[in-house]
Amino acid sequence: MTFRDRRRQVTSSIMSVLCLASVILALIPVAFILFFVIRQGVGSLDLAFFTQMPKPVGEIGGGMANAIVGTLIFTSIGACFAIPIGIISRIYIVESGGTRLAWLSRFAADTLNGVPSIVVGVFVYAVAVRQFKTFTALAGGLALGVMMIPLIMRTTEEVLRLIPAGYREAALALGIAQWRAILQIVVRTALKGIVTGILLALARVAGETAPLLFTAFGNRFWNHHLTDPIASMPLQIFNYAISPYEDWHKQAWAGALVLLLFVAIVNVSVRVLTRDRFSTRN
Repeated sequence: MTFRDRRRQVTSSIMSVLCLASVILALIPVAFILFFVIRQGVGSLDLAFFTQMPKPVGEIGGGMANAIVGTLIFTSIGACFAIPIGIISRIYIVESGGTRLAWLSRFAADTLNGVPSIVVGVFVYAVAVRQFKTFTALAGGLALGVMMIPLIMRTTEEVLRLIPAGYREAALALGIAQWRAILQIVVRTALKGIVTGILLALARVAGETAPLLFTAFGNRFWNHHLTDPIASMPLQIFNYAISPYEDWHKQAWAGALVLLLFVAIVNVSVRVLTRDRFSTRN
């Protein structure tokens, strides 16, 4: 073995060790967070947490039934607002052939993706809350939808660019209209990846608190009219965490555990959707 070959082996071994150490260092904080949240929250997680309303100040027990339903409402409103805009705009960017409008749209989406969530909350507060002079579930869903748009746009673009150009050319050669070829062939082929991006965007915004502080404000009662303030799990966890009551602290940890489980379920769903379903046969 020559000196050059030995040096390459040593360099490869050192880099492998450094990569392994980096992975371990990245996993240690995640493992500690998971362990701490599970340890603190599992003791306070019971059926009442999912079925009962928050108790008044000074009473022990209760749950976050209204906040759980409110979180589902917020994410649903945000999804209804963001999914059509994100997918349609990204289809235009990919299929338009690089026009100036497509470049501006991509630049705006990348810029919006880096905007802090609290800035999005202040923006929606100015355009939706102050104009109607009330906090509403619609304003909260709008804030989450604004945050979802760049995430859906980016994942949709990456998936659409993976579709071979031959699919489009074959459809056009058969006389199929361009819009039909895009919808029935390109989008249908990329549908699994698009759904994956939507799920990741939902998981990303489900735990947001700052935008909802400026738009939905929260509510301790069972009120789910879209034009009124309603509760959400991140807001409820925030209010309980800063309170001086030990029982509220326990429920805050239970709520954090539920959000963590929701994110885990979404990530498992993403893994199932993106795994290779084609197995080789001997």
